[in-house]
Amino acid sequence: MNVRRALLSMMSVLCLAAGACGGAEDVARPSSRGAIVSVAPVFEMTGPETSDYLAEWKYPVAAANGVRAHRVVYETVAADGTPTTASGLVLVPDTATERLRLVSYAHGTTVRRDEAPSADGETERARTVQFAAAGYAAVAPDYLGLGEGPGAHPYAHAPTEASASADLLLAARALLADQHRELDPGVLVTGFSQGAQAALALARELRGGTVPGFGLAASAAVSGAYAVREVQAPAALDGRVEGRRAVLYLGYWITAMNRIYHVYDDPAEAFQPPYAQRIEGLFDGYHDLLAVTSGLPNSPQKLLTPEFLALAANPTGAALRAMDDSDTVCDWASDVPVRLYAARGDRSVPFENSQRCMKAELGGTAELVDLGDIDHGDTVRTALPQILDWFRKTQPPA
Repeated sequence: MNVRRALLSMMSVLCLAAGACGGAEDVARPSSRGAIVSVAPVFEMTGPETSDYLAEWKYPVAAANGVRAHRVVYETVAADGTPTTASGLVLVPDTATERLRLVSYAHGTTVRRDEAPSADGETERARTVQFAAAGYAAVAPDYLGLGEGPGAHPYAHAPTEASASADLLLAARALLADQHRELDPGVLVTGFSQGAQAALALARELRGGTVPGFGLAASAAVSGAYAVREVQAPAALDGRVEGRRAVLYLGYWITAMNRIYHVYDDPAEAFQPPYAQRIEGLFDGYHDLLAVTSGLPNSPQKLLTPEFLALAANPTGAALRAMDDSDTVCDWASDVPVRLYAARGDRSVPFENSQRCMKAELGGTAELVDLGDIDHGDTVRTALPQILDWFRKTQPPA
């Protein structure tokens, strides 16, 4: 790992531990991080009901347990280090086991806040339920600004994905303690797409010992954009990412990063008309994917101004800082099993992201699983059952 990457990785760890990210002044880590604000029941299913539910979503689990789901609102920190709250889904298996292994599942991109796992995000919820059905306690962070979290979502911002995910672990431990159960300190971490980046960001912090009382047992990430600067942004411009998907990614990322790093003063600097007038409103957390994509063009060249097309290809200043702060998720070495799952046919997150991760420090201790010629959505449906099987064989739920 070169000196610049080493410094960025060190700053990221210090940033999480201090609760300050995105260039803000350092502040002390609030002692209340992870404290529960509220708990609400989401659903409860018996073993047969769980089996039927997962079969419908095509995530079958043999001998499934019953599951109880809770929406937990908890204290965490914003990108500037100030206190805020976030929400997440906590699933408890209906078993007699008092000490449970914990799986953290990080969800993929969503543009509407009520599509987060603890709200109405049934797709991502089902992906989390399969782990609880197998006997694990399971959590799925909504991230900042989604679910019940206030403000806008800092899309694909690895430092806050890590902090929100880490603080949900603390909240889950408190919730389980109230139910007279405890969590094994070794956490199994997984995630898909945006959540793959979030999963590796959390795994890095667990490996570094910055999450009190927890460490990393294993990690498995699926189809993540681990290299925004070197792979994902160039691929969004050169056609490796399908046009509308590239527009969604770039529009979401630029508007989100502007709130943290101030990459533009006016949307018209970054986006062409008429999109400059509407794009921030489309990414307000209340528009669904159809509304967002129908309100934007079908190619980055129609969306971005010439200046921002050039900046995406060759970032400088605030844009470079935004990319570099989230491009360190592979810059750490693991002494526990790590797997990266990716597909050469992926037209949303190119396979080269995972190849680049394997060239970083993590690559010396990780295994890359090639899922073949399938597209993005198929990668999670293919990989998650394999990941569950791997977790059950190497790190049983109890």
